[in-house]
Amino acid sequence: MKKIYTLFFTIFILGWNGIAQVVTWNPAFPVDNDSVTIIFNAAQGNAALNNTTGDVYAHTGVITNLSTSSSDWKHVKTNWAVNTPETKLQALGGNLFKLRYHIRNYYNVPVNETILKLAFVFRNPAGTITGKTAAGGDIFVPVFSSSLNCYISDPVFSAAGVPTLSPLNVPISVTGLASSTATLSIYLNNVFVAQNTGTSITTNVTPTSPGTNWVKLSVTDGITTVLDSFSFIVNPAITTLPLPVGAKDGVTYVNDSTVILTLFAPFKSGVYALGGFNNFVAQPSAYMNRTPDGKTYWLQLNGLTPGQEYVYQYLIDGNIKIADPYSEKILDPSNDGSIGVATNPNPTPYPSTKTSGIASVFQTAQTPYNWQVSNFAKPKKTDLVIYELLIRDFIQAHNYKTLIDTLDYLENLGINAIELMPVNEFEGNQSWGYNPDFYFAPDKYYGTRNKFKEFIDACHLRGIAVIMDIALNHSFGQSPMVQMYWDAVNGRPAANNPWYNPVAKHDFNVGYDFNHSTPETKYFTKNVVDHWILNYKIDGFRFDLAKGFTQVNSVGNIGLWGNYDQSRVDIWKDYYDHIHQTDPTNYTILEYFADNSEETVLANYGMMFWGNLVYAYNQATMGYASGSDISWGSYKSRNWNLPHLVTYMESHDEERLLYKNIQYGAAFGGYNTKDTNTALRRMEEAAAFFFTIPGPKMIWQFGELGYDYSINYQNCRVCNKPIRWNYFANPNRKRLYDIYAALAKFKTTQPAMESTTYTLSVGNLYKSIHVNHPSMNITVIGNFDIVAGPINPAFQSTGYWYDYLSGDSIFVSNTTANINLQAGEYHVYTSVRVPLPNAITGIGYSKDQEEIAGINFYPNPSSEQSYITLDVENKAIVSIKVFDLLGNEVAAIAQREVLTAGHHEWIWNLQNKSGARVAKGIYFIQVQNNEQAQSGKIIVE
Repeated sequence: MKKIYTLFFTIFILGWNGIAQVVTWNPAFPVDNDSVTIIFNAAQGNAALNNTTGDVYAHTGVITNLSTSSSDWKHVKTNWAVNTPETKLQALGGNLFKLRYHIRNYYNVPVNETILKLAFVFRNPAGTITGKTAAGGDIFVPVFSSSLNCYISDPVFSAAGVPTLSPLNVPISVTGLASSTATLSIYLNNVFVAQNTGTSITTNVTPTSPGTNWVKLSVTDGITTVLDSFSFIVNPAITTLPLPVGAKDGVTYVNDSTVILTLFAPFKSGVYALGGFNNFVAQPSAYMNRTPDGKTYWLQLNGLTPGQEYVYQYLIDGNIKIADPYSEKILDPSNDGSIGVATNPNPTPYPSTKTSGIASVFQTAQTPYNWQVSNFAKPKKTDLVIYELLIRDFIQAHNYKTLIDTLDYLENLGINAIELMPVNEFEGNQSWGYNPDFYFAPDKYYGTRNKFKEFIDACHLRGIAVIMDIALNHSFGQSPMVQMYWDAVNGRPAANNPWYNPVAKHDFNVGYDFNHSTPETKYFTKNVVDHWILNYKIDGFRFDLAKGFTQVNSVGNIGLWGNYDQSRVDIWKDYYDHIHQTDPTNYTILEYFADNSEETVLANYGMMFWGNLVYAYNQATMGYASGSDISWGSYKSRNWNLPHLVTYMESHDEERLLYKNIQYGAAFGGYNTKDTNTALRRMEEAAAFFFTIPGPKMIWQFGELGYDYSINYQNCRVCNKPIRWNYFANPNRKRLYDIYAALAKFKTTQPAMESTTYTLSVGNLYKSIHVNHPSMNITVIGNFDIVAGPINPAFQSTGYWYDYLSGDSIFVSNTTANINLQAGEYHVYTSVRVPLPNAITGIGYSKDQEEIAGINFYPNPSSEQSYITLDVENKAIVSIKVFDLLGNEVAAIAQREVLTAGHHEWIWNLQNKSGARVAKGIYFIQVQNNEQAQSGKIIVE
């Protein structure tokens, strides 16, 4: 029987031909049990390692039958920038480097796995300089079976993964090789061209029709036939037409069966739209029209199936294949597979047999999201209590669905805004999100577009604003705008890139630096913010690295970067004006940290600023006077006209307060701030001096529970951190949560906290704050020392003063009489009694009360058992019952149990009074202590 084998090493599908000039190998037809010699020519490809005098290492793996794409490497030898003797290349001189090894043994590939290709990126020891193809792609070497084999060795293409361009009627030289003597035949579009007997053939093929053309090499020895092929493109004449009225960048939905695709691509000679609508084939009908100014390409697609998702890409100049920069949904074949169906249900199939790389998705006749809240009234800037969170490290399921289910916890904490670390598409899945590549698409690692909208809607229903952290200082290498204009030789954006600087303008840049002085970048940035405001109802933005929005070159001079920069001021005023034209109430928060004179101008203009007080608060909680002055946490200390300083004691960029307390805190006698419980009490004290300074505030996730894992946990700053919801069951940590909640409630509900008449005496370890307002006066005093000592409270008046956090009162006859405070003792006094919120009654200091100090239900949702924990400070008589949504009693867990002081726990096995498992749904657990009752919602799955 005659056997026919097709070798799918085509440039369009797996793309290895383009590396012939970068690497050579021996034997010419390596099989998996061969020893192979790889010669890397550092002067070829992107030439980033050209003339290097240092060592060169191979970052290498294999593509096997289990790989989902050419980027899905298997059996990778080492992690990035890990240097081992077996991955070090031998320098041969003349920019040549050699690596020799036995293929299957080297990669330790199981015998039942078929090796298809060897994959390489060559690098310097630090991994900061990489040798790749001329287009910056990975380098591949084919691995063959042990029978007859062939491949096309010429032409050599400039990039992997895309076809090349060829002029009409111009001959192309083609060379094919065979592993043993055979008959070699060349075909163009299945039309015979030439034949030879031997181990090679060279001939010319001449394309006579525009569009995609295929060259096929057929090799036969009379028994077995093997094939190889590649594609190339012949462009038709380009059509110049103005962009249709109403068409926008990206996808314009004309009707349920018609869209217009638009790509801004100045300096380019031609663009194809490839996708499910044309089987990813670059035929003349896929060649996009060009606008008269030569900058924009567009194509109208008719006859689409309503409601069907179409995957698409752009092929530019025949050697750049990208997803749409304006994509609202992308497919990433390297990372989507690790996203579970609970987070990304009904995933769109990736067309792996037709294309490679990141692709975009559009869909006509989409069902619009039905917003429950159409006119959300944002909290006033002065009232903001923002909760910053990274979804990945906040909830184990890392998705919006679970985050929605967790909003009770955040609402009870008293916050009125959530700031999400970047959720637009970023590179990989496990990330902080500051390595962005697509700015219009929510990252599927956190959920679908509609689930994100549902989360925002759920927040708005609770009066909680949603602030989006976004990184528009830079992009990373998967960004199509970076790839469209790329200097492969220098490994950076090309000089003609409309959006990016070839070299960053400041030392703190990561990725590739946006040039915010160009009209193209300004236009793009404004489209980004409009998209999230108009389509997702985002209430505000926290702009990462906002000080980087400048063309003043400060590289090597960090001080210059922070100096007053009028050009940067003008850029930000322009962006702020645009944002407020779209949404007059939108928050603009800048991570700036520039000279106060510059921040003052922008703060008075209406922008808000991150106020980093981490060091000062931490010095105080550790008991050190030096550096513990927290006065810079007041906008008045900065001489601003408006309270636009978003102060924080912790953020994602800083070390945890409690961690440093435990590691480095001061001690004296029996008082030790390194003791966890003592450190938690000192966190309470810091919170009292945090929330009571008027102005917006920010909490970093789990700070309210005293999170004590280092930012550099396991020596990795940006890696996953332990998620510690069990902290909530710890009475001392729960007490800290309750203090935060009480103070947040106080800040957001008391008119006095909007006062502009206040003074701070916070320069040493004995601190006080005085707030004056017609509704009431506030005096906060605290001893951050590690020994007891007196403080002059300087009450604003005589008479009764009320301790907000304990409910106690004192009568003041002498406003300046010293009060002796124990180490870590603090008080928030008000001239008018302010009751604690009902949900957190019992966090005070009075010891003669019968009260519940802390209550918790977990896990929530629950599928097997629910734990009820209760902390009693003195004594209690407790009953615990479960009710359904109709108020019917489902189960009785405790009946008037007499409890002593301490921690108590019960288990509900999700059974009703008859012992049967309850149905899935929402239930309420009520805990009654004498006349006081508390209840909480639990979800049974």
